[in-house]
Amino acid sequence: MADVRERVIAAVDALAGEVVDFTSELVRLPTVNPPGEGYEECARLIGDRLQRGGFAVEYLPAEGRPEHTRRHPRLNVVGTRPGEGKGPLVHFNGHFDVVPAGEGWTVDPFGGEVRDGKIWGRGTGDMKAGLAAAVYAVEALRRADVQTAGTLEVSGTVDEESGGFAGVAFLAETGRIARGRTDYVIIPEPLGVDRICIGHRGVWWFEVELRGRIAHGSMPFLGVSAIDHMAALLEAVRVELQPALATRRTAMPVVPEGAGRATLNVNAVVGGQEADGIQTPCVADRCRAIFDRRFLIEEGLEGARAEVAALLEKVAARVPGFRYAVKDLMVVHPVRTPDGSPLVSALGRAISEVRGGPAALVASPGTYDQKHVARIAGVEHCVAYGPGVLELAHQPDEWCSVQDLIDSTKVLALTALELSGIP
Repeated sequence: MADVRERVIAAVDALAGEVVDFTSELVRLPTVNPPGEGYEECARLIGDRLQRGGFAVEYLPAEGRPEHTRRHPRLNVVGTRPGEGKGPLVHFNGHFDVVPAGEGWTVDPFGGEVRDGKIWGRGTGDMKAGLAAAVYAVEALRRADVQTAGTLEVSGTVDEESGGFAGVAFLAETGRIARGRTDYVIIPEPLGVDRICIGHRGVWWFEVELRGRIAHGSMPFLGVSAIDHMAALLEAVRVELQPALATRRTAMPVVPEGAGRATLNVNAVVGGQEADGIQTPCVADRCRAIFDRRFLIEEGLEGARAEVAALLEKVAARVPGFRYAVKDLMVVHPVRTPDGSPLVSALGRAISEVRGGPAALVASPGTYDQKHVARIAGVEHCVAYGPGVLELAHQPDEWCSVQDLIDSTKVLALTALELSGIP
């Protein structure tokens, strides 16, 4: 086996230029979400590369999903290379959608430029480099003339940045990723080439709508301002709830350090008239706020909900005429890979071999598609591991180190070899 592993590592070194070029090629496709531009072209680019490596390729449109439209089709791609024996099925999954570039770039965000030992552009770390690493990890096995006992799969999926419901969730709901069929799933998100991500915190996005009473703006005392009431609520959140959340810390190894605590962010506040429209003198009779509550595995969703309900009632007792309604927008429960998972052990050995030191176990501050793999597909042996710097995700001048890309490709190839086995 040692000789085989050396051949695989040598194969990755030999194709290093190809994996860099493929990453740049992916970055040059602006698969921006929203609205979901360029998905079909990117899916077919990935599929063509997998087909050249001996994979049977399927293109799976997210039929029935509201996001899947004629103008912006949600097309996923899955490649399968059957094993030569009865080994486990190892599935690599990467999303190819990226967030909008935004402002502040000093390089072309969709140029895929390679300079100073880095690949630059939107989605290099999150996560087109990781997707390229997965594609070329399995290609390295083929070029090293290694036949695995178990089946290998690589999927490129859509919409992770907006929840993954037309992507990995769709594959799980249709049984394409499923317990009893899929043994291990590796998602090469940019958590760092020396780290294995074993899960994430929970998410509760919710809206609070406050109702006031309209009146003439010159006589505001005859109305009830929903904006004034929202100010009272936000002050209560800042002074009472957020300090309480900051005292709670999870036992999961969430990074960075500040994300190991329970948090609440105000995503948006909208009230009164359109700010850019023609104004009329009116007291705002409606105001809404969107909140992003990240709850710990130790807290649970119902505890988070009860805490918000109690705060709203406290504000209502203090503010006359305070009327509110709460609506759930999205719920994602925390997930964690089981202790003693063979997947974590195999990745750890590969990282140690390639990088020369032990792997660190971490958990993600935000969610990723492990939530769908674990809760819909029922596959508990799932982790995130891939190249890139977590803190650069969604930032201007995003980049991924070429060395980290090559090293992570080696790690993924060795992990697939160990888990799938040799017939």
